[in-house]
Amino acid sequence: MPRHRLPSLLTRRAALLGATGLTASACDSSRPREGFLGAMERLNARAQAALFDARRLAPELPPEETTPPGKFPEYFVSDTVPLMPAGWALQVGGMVARPGVLSLEALQRLPRTDLRIRHHCVEGWSAVASWHGVRMSELARYVGADARAGYVELRSFDAGYSSSWDRPSAFHPQTLLAYGMNGQPLTPGHGAPLRLYSGVKLGYKMVKYLTEVNFLPEPTGGYWEDRGYEWFAGV
Repeated sequence: MPRHRLPSLLTRRAALLGATGLTASACDSSRPREGFLGAMERLNARAQAALFDARRLAPELPPEETTPPGKFPEYFVSDTVPLMPAGWALQVGGMVARPGVLSLEALQRLPRTDLRIRHHCVEGWSAVASWHGVRMSELARYVGADARAGYVELRSFDAGYSSSWDRPSAFHPQTLLAYGMNGQPLTPGHGAPLRLYSGVKLGYKMVKYLTEVNFLPEPTGGYWEDRGYEWFAGV
């Protein structure tokens, strides 16, 4: 996704929902949750959530499907590539028994998951990379996330970028807090030191340059979502 370009909102799942759901998604508004369009966006999100199957996995692809080096697009909203702040650590909070901060080394000591799946951008392109990191569900177990926390908020040091996810999507087995790509540590262009990666959402939901993960009882929107774009954004 080119930097600063507003994403189109037509997803394969939204297309199945018909024109009513798309009406809510296609409006570029800074107040997407109010009035008629806000109501329709919530209807659209409920319909997509009803279609979601936590048991369905994106196909794992063979190594030869990997997009060549330098051909997997980079995306950030800052004017230049964001660089890891000194003393970076991931803050985890909200409805958890053990809030705190985790260094990259602490995250790497949690059980590791590797996957190679296709990335789908809202603009229509796709690419393939292998990713490794810790599952969001594993982090939730580690910090004792409350079962009543139905949403996960993710915040970034990339110019205030953020998103929030429904719990089933965040806890899907192919949703990772990724610290590696194609067998190497993440590079700054792809979200170093830590980014979200998943097989169940469009690219703009996958927050890079992570600083916070919060387990919450309500959704909190997001960088693009607060500008009127689709909140659920499933694939």
